[in-house]
Amino acid sequence: MLRPTAVKVVPMNDYLLSIVFDNGEQKVFDVKPYIRGSWYGELSDPVYFKSVVTNGYSVEWANGQDLCPDELYYNSLSILPAVAHS
Repeated sequence: MLRPTAVKVVPMNDYLLSIVFDNGEQKVFDVKPYIRGSWYGELSDPVYFKSVVTNGYSVEWANGQDLCPDELYYNSLSILPAVAHS
């Protein structure tokens, strides 16, 4: 079974990404643990971090940083749909 792929990404505060996958699930991924060294360290710039896009498979930034689709899907937290109260 193929893992779902990212179809929409919205950068959030505190280096979090809100990601919608092609199976309809919405999850939040914490990028903070990856922001180290010269390569991923560029993501510490909030303006650059917020330039993230989907590439039809995963998420990436203009200078080539990306995250493995498996990592994105399996290491993110599901967002539960809001429950209507009567």
